[in-house]
Amino acid sequence: MSTTGSNAARLAPAGEQVRLFVAAFVVVLIAEYIGNVNVPMGPAKIILLPLLWALLMGAALGLAAKRMPPGMSINTELQNTAAAILQPSLLLFIAKLGLLVGASIPKLAASGMGLIFQEFGHFFGTMVFGLPIALLLGIKRQAIGATFSVGREPSLAIISERFGMQSPEGQGVLAEYLTGTVFGAVFIAVLAGLVTSLNIFNPLALAMGAGVGSGSMMAAASGAIAAQQTPEVAKDVAAFAAASNLITTTIGTYFTLFLSLPFTIWAYKVLEPILGRKSSVSATPGASSEGNDAHQEIPSLSVPAQVVVWILVGVFALFGNWINYKVAATDPAAIAGMAIVVGVVIVGYALYRITMRKLPAVVWVSLIGMALTYPGFPFAAETAALTGKINFLALTTPILAFAGLSIAKDVPAFKRLGWRIVVVSFMANAGTFLGATIIAQFFMHSPL
Repeated sequence: MSTTGSNAARLAPAGEQVRLFVAAFVVVLIAEYIGNVNVPMGPAKIILLPLLWALLMGAALGLAAKRMPPGMSINTELQNTAAAILQPSLLLFIAKLGLLVGASIPKLAASGMGLIFQEFGHFFGTMVFGLPIALLLGIKRQAIGATFSVGREPSLAIISERFGMQSPEGQGVLAEYLTGTVFGAVFIAVLAGLVTSLNIFNPLALAMGAGVGSGSMMAAASGAIAAQQTPEVAKDVAAFAAASNLITTTIGTYFTLFLSLPFTIWAYKVLEPILGRKSSVSATPGASSEGNDAHQEIPSLSVPAQVVVWILVGVFALFGNWINYKVAATDPAAIAGMAIVVGVVIVGYALYRITMRKLPAVVWVSLIGMALTYPGFPFAAETAALTGKINFLALTTPILAFAGLSIAKDVPAFKRLGWRIVVVSFMANAGTFLGATIIAQFFMHSPL
């Protein structure tokens, strides 16, 4: 596989990349064989899913790289390659969710204002939950960058342009970005599973809360919610999470730029004189002043390399689907279903390139998937039946395996940021999920 364009980070040589795919495949198999593990916590419980085992095992392999023989270690270049694989592989998950959403459009329409207004919870929940804690912990302007959003790539760009990444606000958004990268999927999955087990919220409200604007975090959260539902409700959970995530992704940049960031700056000016005085410390994260090595640009894959990734990740998912959901990887219907998923990604990505990238690839992939299963579309029922052979959770395990394999390269920079800003980042991530869930619950017209 080769890069497209010039990047600071490098891909591993093609020969070494075989080791990465073998490692990912082994991780997927082990994670799926472990399966779901229930951890009781009083009246609640946490369900640890295969996707979490895959993420943790992948991270462990990366962290152990220096202690392993050179021919077996997942070195920094392979970690960069895993990060490059992660982004296109997420499109497979988006395609599968789009195929689920199409058939569920009548149910989505019936949710009414809940699906629209819950987005305010996503964009303001980070600040409402995170900013007061940040100020009580003694964090100053870093709190603005860490709590105005969930800190994905668009947020980095917004803060970089407005304040510069060397500013306190830049340090804060970098902390949020790193925390989400290293711990985001694990944290949100545990939180979503715990909240779901309390049986306080409608599963569809929880699903809308899961659409936080990050593919891996949405996959982890929706998986934890769906694992506690009946198979039919689990499909609805996936569809509502996908719809919410699509809305968050498409309008998120503009919302955070024109609403969330100005509101967080205003709230900081109001609350800092009050809450800041109650803190006995003044924390400044130790981010490097020499640059953002933690946000080193991820190398890109060529188009043929991405096609190879989609096919291989699809094969990995077929085996995971076989282990946990008892549909043989050699089942012609399952193979045809996965071929449709991969085909949706390829066509969606082609339209993304043809239209000069004016809309994100996830939008095109989602729209095509939705169209193919929309009631009344030719062969919609047949398409839904074939792709229904692939459980959406089976696709998350290989994706999270690559996420885990990419993590170790970010740990040194992550350690420099300090524990207080990490706590704040967790609160911001909890806020976006809980804020949207609470608003969605309010607007739900009737229980399931």
